[in-house]
Amino acid sequence: MNILICSNSVLPVTKYGGSERIIWWLGEELTKMGHKVTFIAPKGTKSSFAKVIHYNPEIPLARQIPEETDIVHLYEKPKEPLPKPYIVMIQGNKNDFEACDENTVFVSRNHAERYGSDAFVYNGLKLEEYGKPDFKAPRTHLHFLAKAAWRIKNVKGAISIARASGNKLAVLGGTRLNIKMGFRFTPYPSIRFYGMIGGEEKNQLLRTSKGLLFPVLWHEPFGIAIIESMYMGSPVFGTPYGSLPELVPAGMGVLSDKKSVLIEALADVDSYDNKRCSEYIADNFTMAQTTRKYIEYYETVLNGRKINSKPPKLKEMPPKFLPFYE
Repeated sequence: MNILICSNSVLPVTKYGGSERIIWWLGEELTKMGHKVTFIAPKGTKSSFAKVIHYNPEIPLARQIPEETDIVHLYEKPKEPLPKPYIVMIQGNKNDFEACDENTVFVSRNHAERYGSDAFVYNGLKLEEYGKPDFKAPRTHLHFLAKAAWRIKNVKGAISIARASGNKLAVLGGTRLNIKMGFRFTPYPSIRFYGMIGGEEKNQLLRTSKGLLFPVLWHEPFGIAIIESMYMGSPVFGTPYGSLPELVPAGMGVLSDKKSVLIEALADVDSYDNKRCSEYIADNFTMAQTTRKYIEYYETVLNGRKINSKPPKLKEMPPKFLPFYE
């Protein structure tokens, strides 16, 4: 197949960039499987394995799609009719009741169900980019991995849990002083901030972590931080919202909407089987598995069928912040 993958960000990303990495890895895996991939993305995008078209925002997307394209992989609902079959990969949550495209694919079962759909593809990892987990190295801290400036990610809750449980915390994705989303300054020396990091520095922090703190206050659509942390051997301690119950099996972490329960659970953080967490991800969340599932949806559309029988639409608007009790 000739597959055109759209991105609204320059590729490849150099730091965290969760959904952008999924798009990039998808292109790599499709190429390995013998498909021809083209990226249409902002100027600055470069690729050694795929053709690149620099998207021109002054020209409708429909006029920028190469004639030889079989299917288009979009990251949002198209703004105009397209001349080629397509699917829409939705990675985030909507905050309105506008209908999605009929060919929308979500990223977890919970994500799809909240829109009245059953079409989803779990995100997967390119395991080689993380190096090998180390199950013998000392694990010295907990970690938080998300954009700390987003209140829904609840870095404040993670800091409180770490301090109450007597653990050091590495915050990946935030700074000690934050004035973007209201003033926040964290003075505690046991909490260390690393900003938006990637590569081996990030991998080493995950490799030596006791566990991931993920007390999100929304219905997390997927949470790539969850699977990359578990692959490095970290159990997950978070809230039971969105995809988390799907991604974190029994014995690989604790989910609760009560801070006190998570603090208590961390008393046993060293008893978890780090290797079991890692093997679970390697068996179930690889980029090859993700790519094969997307190919099934490509074939559905190419055979003239819709992915959803009716346009998916958010069934119920959740509160701005889901509860997190003491």
